[in-house]
Amino acid sequence: MSFRPADFRHAVLGAAVALTFALSAGAVMAQNAKPAAASSAAPAAAGSAAAPAAAAPAEAATAAVKPGDATAGQGKAAVCGACHGIDGNSADPQYPKLAGQHEAYIARQLTNFKAAKRQNPIMLGMASPLSEQDMHDIGAYFATKVSRPGVADEALVEHGQKLYREGDVERGIPACMACHLTDGRGNPGAGYPQLAGQHAQYVEATLKSWHDGTVWGDDAHAQIMPAIAKKLDAKDITALASYIEGLHSADSGDTATAAP
Repeated sequence: MSFRPADFRHAVLGAAVALTFALSAGAVMAQNAKPAAASSAAPAAAGSAAAPAAAAPAEAATAAVKPGDATAGQGKAAVCGACHGIDGNSADPQYPKLAGQHEAYIARQLTNFKAAKRQNPIMLGMASPLSEQDMHDIGAYFATKVSRPGVADEALVEHGQKLYREGDVERGIPACMACHLTDGRGNPGAGYPQLAGQHAQYVEATLKSWHDGTVWGDDAHAQIMPAIAKKLDAKDITALASYIEGLHSADSGDTATAAP
């Protein structure tokens, strides 16, 4: 078989064209493959970045404060017994009774003490090491206890009862029972504490303090009682304090002189 020079030149030219086409096609395929690889890698990177964010709400939920545990609170409240009584019924009238008080209210006051929004050197020291959960546990424990009713001074009952039940419209004094209820059990949902059976000495000192400008916090709720107390005179405060100490519900199991 003979091979002419012209055929040789055509063969070489065809091979060169074929090689050039192959190289061009390979380059195009490589360029197309790079974005695909990058795009396939992107979701993985995004997925890795999103993982911590997705876990954050779960961790926050775990760290959230749970409703108070009275059993856990009993041990935590042991130190409180020195002043407030082991069952929350303090023997010394300068210290308030905590028995039967609402969990949320106790937790709120401990928070105020810890933040120094409510000034008391002793309670600042007691509240400072407590976590929010500790405060709710302690509150839950005292909420399970029963406050022992005291005795009202009969000479002050009429005056105290009128203010507690009716207030004084002319002086802009609202009835105490509007927030603290007829039997003095308070309204936990609205944040109003139980008053029934509280020591008259403690109530009187507290009302005088509010009257003189003391405020337990910096929110609107904390402004309510100081504003009311400013409208009370010394006789009003003494009568109300006495009436509140003798205040108790019919099922308290005690026959102390009171005027609910």
